[in-house]
Amino acid sequence: MTEPQLRVASFADLTTAQLYAVLRLRVDVFVVEQDCAYPELDGRDDEPTTEHLWVDVDGEVAAYVRVLDDRDRARVGRVVTAEGHRGHGYAAQLVALALERIGNRRTEIGAQVQLEQWYARLGFARSGPDYDEDGIMHLPMIREAPAGAANSG
Repeated sequence: MTEPQLRVASFADLTTAQLYAVLRLRVDVFVVEQDCAYPELDGRDDEPTTEHLWVDVDGEVAAYVRVLDDRDRARVGRVVTAEGHRGHGYAAQLVALALERIGNRRTEIGAQVQLEQWYARLGFARSGPDYDEDGIMHLPMIREAPAGAANSG
């Protein structure tokens, strides 16, 4: 096994094989494993400002995160790790990389409730009540831009 590689690409820069692997992982976990029928392809993947971050292990997408630009803030989402690659810290590495790339901007995430403390360790704080999203309980979380920081990404 080679050393895991962190990858970043815009939609336009993804190869068809990379795009297929990313979408397959997201569907395998969010739709099949979590038994949640929802519109996984939401029209945001191909936005020019969307960034796709993943961990490549021997040519396989082991974990993935998507970063959206919502004008005055960023949104981290689709945080997922393949079943056979869990427990290696890949998702935390990707979220940290995403936050580094976002910089000093307010960042939001819709977290599954059981992951509240995990996201808190990465700098997020609860920003509202729990809510049901497609049959899975979530909560809104925010990482505020540091005081006095410029809102640039």
